[in-house]
Amino acid sequence: MAEMGSKGVTAGKIASNVQKKLTRAQEKVLQKLGKADETKDEQFEQCVQNFNKQLTEGTRLQKDLRTYLASVKAMHEASKKLNECLQEVYEPDWPGRDEANKIAENNDLLWLDYHQKLVDQALLTMDTYLGQFPDIKSRIAKRGRKLVDYDSARHHYESLQTAKKKDEAKIAKAEEELIKAQKVFEEMNVDLQEELPSLWNSRVGFYVNTFQSIAGLEENFHKEMSKLNESLNDVLVSLEKQHGSNTFTVKAQPRKKTKLLSRLLRKKNSDNAPAKGNKSPSPPPDGSPAATPEIRVNHEPEPPSSATAGASLPKSPSQSSLPAVVVETFSATVNGTVEGGSGAGRLDMPPGFMFKVQAQHDYVATDTDELQLKAGDVVLVIPFQNPEEQDEGWLMGVKESDWNQHKELEKCRGVFPENFTERVQ
Repeated sequence: MAEMGSKGVTAGKIASNVQKKLTRAQEKVLQKLGKADETKDEQFEQCVQNFNKQLTEGTRLQKDLRTYLASVKAMHEASKKLNECLQEVYEPDWPGRDEANKIAENNDLLWLDYHQKLVDQALLTMDTYLGQFPDIKSRIAKRGRKLVDYDSARHHYESLQTAKKKDEAKIAKAEEELIKAQKVFEEMNVDLQEELPSLWNSRVGFYVNTFQSIAGLEENFHKEMSKLNESLNDVLVSLEKQHGSNTFTVKAQPRKKTKLLSRLLRKKNSDNAPAKGNKSPSPPPDGSPAATPEIRVNHEPEPPSSATAGASLPKSPSQSSLPAVVVETFSATVNGTVEGGSGAGRLDMPPGFMFKVQAQHDYVATDTDELQLKAGDVVLVIPFQNPEEQDEGWLMGVKESDWNQHKELEKCRGVFPENFTERVQ
């Protein structure tokens, strides 16, 4: 009997809920059609809008905070791998090996501590803050349903009162249901009217505390990390002092093409040496620039020998492979081809001037067609007469001081490594 009674109560409750849903649906339709008035509360609606805005902002903050934590974890892993690499390359006989390992351990612990404190003081607080929203959101929705029930009961009561044939029993029952619906609605409405403004105002303090915690934790983390970095720097400075002779220096990119000067010198030596059966290079075509160069050694003009004049000059790594001490280039080509470049018409600049660079490091020339550079030297860059002769990573130019003094391109120009300079104009 108890089971049947229980089932009966359950069935009755289900039927009652179904009836309420139908009544609410009918009431909403009538309100939308304008056939029934709807109780409005603009102040409460504003509170609901604020609530939804606050929920959206909080959800975004929670998402971004989780992204931040994921980034901290990724940085921790990257830092850990970097320190592991340092430990692997740090040779046993190098000074400071133990100190470097200890710094790496402290670095790892510092990242772990930072991540955990962010979770405890920011993320968990964020989760607690957002944890109250689902319940309030559910109560707002329930309050909306109870408002529809109240309006429906009110309309039913009013319709019975205005009916031609009044049924006092039905009117009394309708009044009783109206009072009950009004009481339920007002109880929920009063509670939310108090809670929503309070929750809205609490957002300021929450945001302040959250971001203060994050900022404070990040500040302390970077302070401690700075100390570790200083200690690591001291260890590496000690290592550098002991192995200072092996300091890495900037090097020019290797020139792959054979130097024209070297080949000319080898050719001259082979002409003066006993014949070994080597074939002489084929003479260049008539009228070619290489057929009639004027060779100068140690600034003393020397008429080209028949063997040299008729020899085919091999391609040089740059058009300036014939510097002032070796070759005077062809004025016809300079005046015709080079002056047609970006520097044409600039009387204060060498023919074909393109732009200026400044040496960032000293460069010691390794061949006579190269420029000797000191840090700070300004070089006027000019094009190669034959682009195919330019080595990768090398430029042709003349030092500005030499050009201003001599105004003779053939005596001053040479090639230099581009990575030793920086463009300034």
